[in-house]
Amino acid sequence: MEVKSVSKNTGISARKMRAVVDLVRGKNVNDALTILKFTPTPHARIVARAVKAAAADAEKVHSANVDNLKVLQIFADQAATLRRYRARSRGRASTIHRRSSHITVIVGDQEG
Repeated sequence: MEVKSVSKNTGISARKMRAVVDLVRGKNVNDALTILKFTPTPHARIVARAVKAAAADAEKVHSANVDNLKVLQIFADQAATLRRYRARSRGRASTIHRRSSHITVIVGDQEG
């Protein structure tokens, strides 16, 4: 049994989010939440929310025990990019790209 949870348009670039996501891939859900709790970056809070949502769905819909759940897959994909302009010298403008990401978490029962 696998349960998927997606957090869309997080407002943080996928490149920055992947560093946090890589910390919890393949871990037990309780261990992953503990790691994210003590990770010093504020992006860990968003990843923890997605992991908690997937675990809660597995517990409520499939009656799974949270202690036996494992993060099978977790990844951050690029989302829509907002393009903004900032004034520069001599009447010119430069573009600013505000990148965003989608976080996908798949949790399931541990085999061993």
